[in-house]
Amino acid sequence: MEHSLILITTIAAGFGLALMLGFIAEKLKVPALVGYLLAGIAIGPYTPGFVADTQIASELAEIGVMLLMFGVGLHFSLGDLLAVKRIAVPGAIVQMTVATVLGMMLAASWGWDMSAGLVLGLSLSCASTVVLLKALESRGLLETMNGRIAVGWLIVEDLVTVLILVLLPSFAHLLGDSGESSATATPLWQTVAYTLLLVSVFIALMLIVGRRLLPWLLWHVAETGSRELFTLAVVAFAISIAYGAAELFGVSFALGAFFAGMVMRESKFSQRAAEESLPLRDAFAVLFFVSVGMLFDPFVLIEEPMHVLGVAAIIIVGKSIAALSLVLVFRYPLNTALTVAASLGQIGEFSFILAGLGLSLNLLPVEGMSLVLAGALISIAFNPIAFAVIAPVSGWITRYSEFARRLATRDDPYAELPMSTERKYLEKQVVIVGYGQVGKRIARVLSQQDIPYIVVDQIRERVQDLRNQELAAVSGDASEPSVLIQAHIAEASMLVVAVPDPINVRQMVKTARTLNPDIEVVIRTNNEDESELLHSDNLGTVFYGKEELAKNMTQYVLKRFDREIPER
Repeated sequence: MEHSLILITTIAAGFGLALMLGFIAEKLKVPALVGYLLAGIAIGPYTPGFVADTQIASELAEIGVMLLMFGVGLHFSLGDLLAVKRIAVPGAIVQMTVATVLGMMLAASWGWDMSAGLVLGLSLSCASTVVLLKALESRGLLETMNGRIAVGWLIVEDLVTVLILVLLPSFAHLLGDSGESSATATPLWQTVAYTLLLVSVFIALMLIVGRRLLPWLLWHVAETGSRELFTLAVVAFAISIAYGAAELFGVSFALGAFFAGMVMRESKFSQRAAEESLPLRDAFAVLFFVSVGMLFDPFVLIEEPMHVLGVAAIIIVGKSIAALSLVLVFRYPLNTALTVAASLGQIGEFSFILAGLGLSLNLLPVEGMSLVLAGALISIAFNPIAFAVIAPVSGWITRYSEFARRLATRDDPYAELPMSTERKYLEKQVVIVGYGQVGKRIARVLSQQDIPYIVVDQIRERVQDLRNQELAAVSGDASEPSVLIQAHIAEASMLVVAVPDPINVRQMVKTARTLNPDIEVVIRTNNEDESELLHSDNLGTVFYGKEELAKNMTQYVLKRFDREIPER
């Protein structure tokens, strides 16, 4: 009877203790996830008292990762991913390389061989999906430009890590004794080609077949009118596709679930799907943090304190500085650089998988696994603090550093409209902030109706593409007065905020009305509470939700210009 209750006792102990310690943590003004981690340590095998099943806890946590990535996919379109590819791809690869080299250097200083240092460095190079997404969601940053860059960066890291996981056994016979002779090992080029082929087939299948099939299936389920059947369909799609991707194509559970959510976004029920799966996502995310705590041996802090400190320094300081520098090199604002740096200054689930594989291949000593877990625990607990200090650090740096002020005001060819811009774009125009799915639809219809507009977007690649199409666009943060001035807000007839940015929208409107007291403002938001606040503050006409949002905003804008409203 006791064996049959392992699952129940693990869930009961994990949730119960996480609730208690998470509540205490919040009362002490400490992030709740610190309480979840401590709950895992309390029921883990390295502390006295009740010991939960680590294998079951790990599998439950994996479900949480699947559901969380599925939810991100529901909010993250392929266009969003491609929009940040020019910074996410090189940024992720360079940052992973820097972290790996730092890990190898640290391991060499301890007397470890190259193979152990390589596995340690790789384990420290990849950030946690769960930690990043929970941090961005809790601060309303997931759908902002900063959030998209961080998520895109993480997806590239995940893809690279999947490739590493497949290639590491093939490299093992060159790096150390893995039990596989070089004569029987598969040639490296064949392994790489086969892995890339499988990943490419999976992505193509999801984008070509899944993009049509999944929304169609969800529509038929919704037609039944059964809420529980709809919720079941959402969860079944997320977990089944994630599992199938891992089994058939060698793609991680997280990436499989992400692409499932991304193609499900094509359905008009995507908002409902996100809301229905939210409670499960949150519950299983808690189990993820509990499972991390269960794997941690507190005695490593006593036995190897300097080693732990070195590992934590690479994760929190080394990776963050690398990310900060890379984002600034790509000419993004300081605030964006700090947000991405904070987002990636931690490690999680992929790090455990990499370290575990290195352990099984006799490449990494047992101590290395303990150090990776210690680094994860410390960096996860520190991550909320890193986000909390972004605003004060950014303000302090720009206040006292001339160099930082130059970075904020440096010459950017896309931060100003070209001198050749036609006069019709400079007066009585519409200023559209954000060129995502909503902003793009509004802009397209305005072009059809011959209504001039200027696009303001923080993603420079989007602005560059618009300029190549000879459209008026400015790169920058619309909450900054200088950016709105470049968009000629003083002569504009309407400001359309097409990005759900609860942090900066008030500053945007305040700046716009200071420069143009008569301007009409139209605002988009995805949060019902935020919608009510914006209404009460009288900031403008607010549109809430996702279904038909772009259509409703477009129709409103056209009506204000006395233009014919298109049927579709």
